[in-house]
Formats: sequence, C-alpha cells, structure tokens
Amino acid sequence: MDPALLDELYHAIDSIAFWIGPFAVRWYGLGYIVGILGGGAVLMLLAKRWKIHFTLDALLSLYIASVLGIVLGARIGYIFFYGAGYYFENPGEIISTSISGLSFHGGVLGMALAIFVISRIYKMPFTSLADLVLIVAPIGIFLVRCANFINGELWGAPTDLPWGVTFESGGGIARHPTQLYEALLEGLVLFTVLIILARRKPPLPRGSYMGVFFVLYGVFRIAVEFVRQPDSQIGYLAGDWLTMGMVLSLPMVLIGIAMLIYAYKTQHLQAGLPAPKATGNGIMKPSQSDPKE
Repeated sequence: MDPALLDELYHAIDSIAFWIGPFAVRWYGLGYIVGILGGGAVLMLLAKRWKIHFTLDALLSLYIASVLGIVLGARIGYIFFYGAGYYFENPGEIISTSISGLSFHGGVLGMALAIFVISRIYKMPFTSLADLVLIVAPIGIFLVRCANFINGELWGAPTDLPWGVTFESGGGIARHPTQLYEALLEGLVLFTVLIILARRKPPLPRGSYMGVFFVLYGVFRIAVEFVRQPDSQIGYLAGDWLTMGMVLSLPMVLIGIAMLIYAYKTQHLQAGLPAPKATGNGIMKPSQSDPKE
C-alpha cells in the first residue's frame, strides 16, 4: 500500500457520512451507534456459546444504561481530567454542544456504573456481565477511533515517516495518525485477543476477560501516548513525555492485573441471569437465586 494513501484518504472523506433532510449524520456518531448495536449482537452470541442465560430485555436495558453511562461519564471525565479549570469558571459550557470534549477513561467509569446497575437489577454477577461487555467493547473503540481520524482530531506529534498525515488543524505539517494506531491496537488487536480467549470451552473464570481488557488497553494506550500530541490546555505533565493519558491508563493496567489474580484464585464459573423456572400453573418466572460473586 502506498504510504501516502492515508493522507489522501483523510482529505477525501467528509466528516459527514450523509444527510437526513436538514440533519447531518456524522461518522463519529455512527461509530458509537454501530459499535453499541454490533457489540450487543456479539454479546448475545457469546452468552449462547457460554451457555449462560441472557435475555433481549436485559440487553435493551444494558443499551440504555450504557449510552447514558458512556456519554455522561466521558463528558464528566473530560471536565475533571482535561478541563484545566475552564469549566469551573464557565459552567455554562459544560453542556454546550458547540464545544467538544469526551474522555475515554471517564466513559469507562460511566460504563462500569451502568454494568453494576444492570447486574443488580437482573441479578447477574457483575464480573460475568463486565466480561461480556468488555469483550465486545473494542468493536466500538475501533469504529470511533477511525471516526476520530476522519474528523482530524486527536492527532499525533510531527513525523517524517512516509505515512504521516497533514491534518487540517495540525499546523500544516505531517503528523502521526495516532487515531489509527489506537484503532489497530485498542480495537482490532484487543478484540482479536479477547474473542480468541472467549471461544475457549469452558470460558475463563469470571473477571478474566475484564483483566485482559484493562491490561492490554492500558499498555496499548500508554505506548501510543509517546507519539500522541497532548491536549493543548494541559500539555505534558512532566518533561516532554508524560501525558494525562498515561497517568489515567496506568491504574487500568494495575486494576487489570488485580482482576486476573482474582479470577485465578476464585475460579468462579461464568454465570448469566437466573434461569426461569416453572410455577405451579406452568407459567415461567425468573428464579430468585442470586449467583455468588
């Protein structure tokens, strides 16, 4: 492939995928929508393969909770992690649609809260539900990072490598297409590793996939941060290399290691929703048994 093709591709694709009347549908929004819907479909297939009970009703509830958790968590995370005090001085801008700003790490916290709520409502072990969700999460990460590339945002440091891209807001110089580095590592590679592990019979103990996700995502993100341009309002936190992304990703690695140790020691089998059981009149109702974590 011609290395210059990436630069040509960036300049050839419009950030707006298509129009519905006066409304513009952007690749960024499509990335979230397709990632969530596609991830849900794969999640249901995995639950079937693992022979654990999971319903469409639970999936729809998970969709709603996930969207709220990701969007609110990502926005609140950006305000606290990357806002540099701006939003505390200008609180009206917090909900402004004219100013972008979402934090992946904040989105992870919001997603964790959503998974916890759904796991309690449907009486499913948190670690099993988190495992299922995080196995499919790289699908959305891949699509959204590709959309970041199309939007010309979150680009990298200047480079003279042949695949450098001259982003419109990048000062007219070739830069690392770090969005695609992340799409490859945090999206494609991470999903491949997790889906291979998920095809094991029996599946790995509860929490294993969450541990693998956290460790690999954290390592991949830290590696890319070395060539990713830090947010201008924060810059480097130390020297000319330490970024906020590194600081936020290191705890993910540590949490992932802790989860892998937990999974190895407990050896809890994957479990789904309580299986329905028949009542005296033959009507099925959910079991009230609550699988131990």
